[in-house]
Amino acid sequence: MEIAIKTEQLSRTFKSYQKPEGLLNSIKGFWNRQYTEKVALAPTSFEIEKGKIVGLVGGNGAGKTTLLKLLSGLIHPTSGTAQVLGFKPWERKPEFLRQMSILLGQKNQLWWDIAPLDSFAMLAEIYDLDKAKAKTKVSELAELLDCSHVLQTQLRRLSLGERMKMELIGSLLHEPKILFLDEPTIGLDIVAQTVIRKFIGDYVKEKGPTVILTSHYMDDIAKLSDQLFLISQGQFVYQGTVQGFVSKSQMQQKIHFALAEKLNQDLVLKSSHPEGISLKAGQQEFIISVDQENIPQLMTQITQLSGLSQLRIEEADFEEVIHQFMEAESRLRKTRHSN
Repeated sequence: MEIAIKTEQLSRTFKSYQKPEGLLNSIKGFWNRQYTEKVALAPTSFEIEKGKIVGLVGGNGAGKTTLLKLLSGLIHPTSGTAQVLGFKPWERKPEFLRQMSILLGQKNQLWWDIAPLDSFAMLAEIYDLDKAKAKTKVSELAELLDCSHVLQTQLRRLSLGERMKMELIGSLLHEPKILFLDEPTIGLDIVAQTVIRKFIGDYVKEKGPTVILTSHYMDDIAKLSDQLFLISQGQFVYQGTVQGFVSKSQMQQKIHFALAEKLNQDLVLKSSHPEGISLKAGQQEFIISVDQENIPQLMTQITQLSGLSQLRIEEADFEEVIHQFMEAESRLRKTRHSN
């Protein structure tokens, strides 16, 4: 097992000056400044194998982008250390930079006022790539992303989805062994999300880079990731597989059913819950959320109802489970702080 990324008690704290209101207080601040510290990333340790895709999930301000900036060498840690392909990222050695790439979904890395082809030519020079091979690489990636027709259009004139495809091509031009993708599908429509998601999956299978992917779209994480990291308020609250998280979470499925006529009296379905599940008189269509373990017992009772006309089970939504987990973790942390 080869390890591509390893951290040991890696952390980052930001210090900010609290400026009081008013001119006099501002002047006093020159001699007696008040600072506050914010822990963006609490000490954390983990290992990522080569060729794996890791999904990094957390709310706004949880510390996801801070971690990617530390691992890519854009910022220094407050404490701890990290090894990425055997390098300390913040040393920014050329040998390391040639093997990694970071794509920030909310920031353009290509040049705004020139065509992507010109940007790619400049990147080829920066990375000292063979010009002919670089052109061939751009053509191959553009064809896979179905964006060859806009390679000569100014970046600022492209749609958000097209710009993101160009950013991806720029990030992959030098075939990095480590790829950090921060919200690569943010703001895109369903079609563009699907295209980029498929492209990333196919590219990783073919080239085998190690990828850390952050996203607010849980489909990205569920369909692409080999591992799942959940981060809340700078601390890792889960490290494992997507399947492992699903199995330990309270995954609820929804049972949809309808009757030929409205229910003429209240009815209680038996379940593991002491009070059961109540069906109110006067209703004809029902949606009930249940734990997986209760489904066989409830299905037996539902199929015995008179006039059953529709029945289907809706699979648990991964995104909803993630949100429930993060909300519960946030509440728990607030309780701890208040105590």
